[in-house]
Amino acid sequence: MIPSDPSKVTAICFDRIHLPGQATLEVARKNGAYSYLPTVLNEMNREQIIEQVKISGLRGRGGAGFPTGLKWSFVPRNTGKPTYLLCNADEGEPGTFKDRDIMRFDPHLLIEGMIMAGFALGVHDAYIYIRGEFLHEANVMNAAIKEAYAANLLGEHILGTDFSMHLTVHRGAGAYVCGEETALIESLEGRPGRPRFKPPFPAVEGFYRCPTVVNNVETLATIPAILEHGGQWHKQIGVPNSAGMKIFSVSGHVNKPGNYEVPMGMPLRVLVEEYCGGLQHGDVPKAVIPGGSSTPWLGPEHYDVPLAYDEIHKAGSMLGSGAVIIMDETADVVALTRRLSHFYAHESCGQCTPCREGTGWLERVMLRLEAGGCNARDIEVLQDASEHMAGRTICALADGAAAPILSLLRMFPDEVNSYLAENKA
Repeated sequence: MIPSDPSKVTAICFDRIHLPGQATLEVARKNGAYSYLPTVLNEMNREQIIEQVKISGLRGRGGAGFPTGLKWSFVPRNTGKPTYLLCNADEGEPGTFKDRDIMRFDPHLLIEGMIMAGFALGVHDAYIYIRGEFLHEANVMNAAIKEAYAANLLGEHILGTDFSMHLTVHRGAGAYVCGEETALIESLEGRPGRPRFKPPFPAVEGFYRCPTVVNNVETLATIPAILEHGGQWHKQIGVPNSAGMKIFSVSGHVNKPGNYEVPMGMPLRVLVEEYCGGLQHGDVPKAVIPGGSSTPWLGPEHYDVPLAYDEIHKAGSMLGSGAVIIMDETADVVALTRRLSHFYAHESCGQCTPCREGTGWLERVMLRLEAGGCNARDIEVLQDASEHMAGRTICALADGAAAPILSLLRMFPDEVNSYLAENKA
């Protein structure tokens, strides 16, 4: 069970994840699942719940880091329209693999968080939009939802109260852009997953043009602990403006890659050396991608940076989804960037010209560079094109495509130059 003393908390979302049989309702309830739900439904109201989430300092764990309680407070009341809750389980950011573990090992934690969030928002129909490739996770979630319905934890008059909520799993088709909330909504409505212009924001006009809240899996899975122990309890974990625990998906040149739930604000060096078994080669990383492939790279001088929103921003990057990709001294940064360029060219939805044309062009130049077919002028144009793509599209996919290119050119000009045709002659 999660300790009531915040200084002794070692996990929130992963607290019960390794317990045998935790994916089943019988075992989950024995281990405390849904134990606080009757108190929430019978003794709390919308205002109290949203206030506790605000106090908690919880920020969205999907990438944007927007304050969760504030987002919930934007939902208008008495509009005459239904309010929807959508769980973003698309998890398409390269390097991110945390949400799928919550869904396949402790699905009832996510369901419980969605019921509590749905009660706070007045939701009667909620959806889990899950990445198409996550077939096993979708099957586990559907089995857990079936169990929850049978136990009157979902459906009409949950646990004998006046609150009713239905929950449906919807499988996407594997489009990275559907991780963006408005593209997710478009896809859920049956159209191609392409981002919408904002405003209006989903909280006011989202799914079927009704008030809608979109939250990430990890975000919603944190709600039960916050409501049971209180917002102030959660706020005391981590550091100011970055409260709570955070799951970091660590991959790359470390000895023990994997998911690690740690207090926010932990130095990167501590995460790598004490949890991940250290680097495979060298004493400091050659480069680090701190928040998924779409975030700017950090250098060895940032090895001790705290893993918190403000500190990562000051260092010149973003915490993003918490996907930490480590590159040691053996990394071929040009080859890595070329592979990322291919990903973004493949995943562009094609709606915005800078992204539709630019991502493919960046990939072609990177292919030529890796093959030794570029000159210095090509590199100048590569940088100029990347700078002019970023910030000029409806969603941030173009920014994500530009980030590795600009990081490569900024941090490793000598390695880029070693690939140029005139230097190979």
